[in-house]
Amino acid sequence: MQVFKFGGTSVGTPERMKNVCKLITEDGTPKIVVLSAMSGTTNSLVEIADYVRKGNPEGAGSTITCLRGKYREHIPQLYATEEVRQATRKLIDDIFLDIHDLCNMKFSESIEKEILSKGEIISTNMITNYLKEQQVKAILIPALDYMKVDKNGEPDMHYIREHLQRLLNANPGYDVYITQGFICRNASGQVDNLQRGGSDYTATLIGASVRAEEVQIWTDIDGMHNNDPRFVVGTSPVRQLNFEESAELAYFGAKILHPTCIQPARITGVPVRLKNTMDPHAPGTIINNEMQEGTIKAVAAKDNITAVKIVSSRMLLASGFLCKVFSIFDKYKTPIDMITTSEVGVSVTIDKTSRLAAIVERLKKIGTVQVDPDMCIICVVGDLRSENTGFETIATDALRDIPLRMISYGGSNHNISFLVSMSDKQRALQALQDNLFAKK
Repeated sequence: MQVFKFGGTSVGTPERMKNVCKLITEDGTPKIVVLSAMSGTTNSLVEIADYVRKGNPEGAGSTITCLRGKYREHIPQLYATEEVRQATRKLIDDIFLDIHDLCNMKFSESIEKEILSKGEIISTNMITNYLKEQQVKAILIPALDYMKVDKNGEPDMHYIREHLQRLLNANPGYDVYITQGFICRNASGQVDNLQRGGSDYTATLIGASVRAEEVQIWTDIDGMHNNDPRFVVGTSPVRQLNFEESAELAYFGAKILHPTCIQPARITGVPVRLKNTMDPHAPGTIINNEMQEGTIKAVAAKDNITAVKIVSSRMLLASGFLCKVFSIFDKYKTPIDMITTSEVGVSVTIDKTSRLAAIVERLKKIGTVQVDPDMCIICVVGDLRSENTGFETIATDALRDIPLRMISYGGSNHNISFLVSMSDKQRALQALQDNLFAKK
C-alpha cells in the first residue's frame, strides 16, 4: 500500500483534479490518497469564521454564496454525466447549508474548526465522485472516523492505527481510498486539526499506521532543491535526504515537510518521496533512513531572526548563570534557535519576538543586553560528523567576505549554522552555492 498526498493547488481546478485522478490510477496499485481543500477555499472559510466571530452573519452569508457559486461552476467541467452532476450539487449544497447553520450559532473555537473542516470534506467528496464516474473502485474514508489527537494535541497513534485498520478491513478490495488531510478529532471528540504540518502530517501518520511501502507528497515543485531558487542561481534537486537532514532543513526554513511530519515516518522507517505534479515522471526527492557519507546536501535560510547577547562578569565560573538565562526564555515561551557562549557572555537567537520586551527587562537584571533584529540563520546540511574533516572549513571559507554574527557547529551531526544580516542573505546563499555545489 502506498500513501499519496496532494495539496490545494494540485486540486485547485477541475482540470487539475482530473490530472490527480490520472496520477493515482495509472499504475493500478492500491493507494490511500490524502487531499487538501481546493486552493483558496480555506482562506474563504477563515473569512467566514471571522465574520461569525465579529457577529456579522450577513458578511458570512455573502462569502458563503460566493464560495458555493465557485464550486457549482466547477461541477459541469468535472463530471460527464448529469446523474453525478446532480448528486454532487446536492452534496455541496448540503455542506454549505451546514456552514450556514454553524454561522447562526454562538461563536466558539470549536465552531470555527468545524467551519474550516468543510473545505477538505468538499474536495474529497468531489474527487471520489469523479473516480466512481470513471469506473474506478474508490471509496471515501472520513478522517474524522479515525484521526484523533490526545489531550496534549499530539496524534493518538494507538487510536489512529486501530480505527484506520478497522475501516480498511471493513472495506476491502478498493483500488483507491480517499481521505481528508489536516482535520481530526480532539480528545473530547470535537472537530479539530493537526496544526503543525497539516495534510502532510496526515499522510505520514497514515503511512506509519499501515506500514506503507512509501508516502508520496505531491506538490508543484521538483522535490527539494539544494538551495533557494528564488534567491540563488544554479540550484538543482536533491535526490536523497536522511530523515535527520530533512528535519534540519525544514526547521531552518527550507520549503519541505514540516519537521513534525517527518517523525512518524522516521520512527517506522517508511520512506517519504517528494514529487512534482507538473512533472510526474521526475524522480523527486526520497527521504529515508539512509545516510550518504561525506556529502553536503543543501543550504536553507530562516528569516526574521533576532539575536540577543547577554554579557556579565557574573557568568565567569558561575554554574547557574545559563540556567537563569534559559529560564527567562522558558517563562515567556520563546524557543531559542542558536546559542554560542564565551567566558562572560552568551548569545542566542529567536524568531518569536512578541515577548521580547519583557525578556530583555528580565535579562537586564543579570547582565548587559544587546539586541540585533533583522538577522537570518543560514544552515548548511549534510554529513557533518567531526571525523569528516574539512567540510566546515569549506563552508566558512565560502563566507569569508560576509560579516558573521554567530556560528553554531557540533550541536548536530548534520548541520552548521551561520547568523548573518538579512541584507547579506542573498550574497551568502550564492557564495555557498558556488563553493559547495558548483562542481556537481
